[in-house]
Amino acid sequence: MIEVFVLIIVKPGNEDIVYEKLSKLPQVKEVYKVYGEYDVIIRVEVENIKGLDEFHDDILRRIKEIEMTETLIASSYGS
Repeated sequence: MIEVFVLIIVKPGNEDIVYEKLSKLPQVKEVYKVYGEYDVIIRVEVENIKGLDEFHDDILRRIKEIEMTETLIASSYGS
């Protein structure tokens, strides 16, 4: 399982629309509207890199209200 955080810039005035669309997706575990450079942050869980590619290509890129994304793959350090 891969956990990623996607930072999203939304076309102005479309934050609620994007929030609603993303919150309904099974891969999206958390959605936050935030202030600052980005408008929305989501936590996503996918099985592998191919699943992440499919999530980006088949879902995120098809949401017309999204202007830009930045994806961060989570890394954990055990003790």
